[in-house]
Amino acid sequence: MSDPSETFATPRVAAGALFLDEAGRILLVHPTYKDTWDIPGGYVERGESPAAACRREIAEELGLDRDPVALLSVDWAPSDKEGDKLLFVFDCGQLGDDTERIRLAEDELDRWEWVDLGDLDSYVIPRLARRLRSTAEGGPRYLEHGGALSST
Repeated sequence: MSDPSETFATPRVAAGALFLDEAGRILLVHPTYKDTWDIPGGYVERGESPAAACRREIAEELGLDRDPVALLSVDWAPSDKEGDKLLFVFDCGQLGDDTERIRLAEDELDRWEWVDLGDLDSYVIPRLARRLRSTAEGGPRYLEHGGALSST
């Protein structure tokens, strides 16, 4: 008799932080190890909740002590190349004066920038652009490959 757990999904889980400025622009960071930009965040560690991972990644990547405010989206994003992923995006509020306290993890990030929603395609991969646009429409949202479920 086969073990039914052999067919269970075992996705990698990641958590991202969505920060806005007063103009509604999104904080993007540029990782040193790839050509495109991203939102702050990373993979959830064993035994860690997605919200706790988001908080940890904010501290590690930006040097800020901030808690996620609310869940904005969960995105099911399977990939033949990278395997199944479950990606959480959390509202982390407006940074305001905290931008002066950003201290990038220099071994991981080399710069950050505020980006208008309409300019995302010039910075991030298409799936992340779709995810951020879908998230901006209001949340919480369940997404697949960065987009809302079709209504067919």
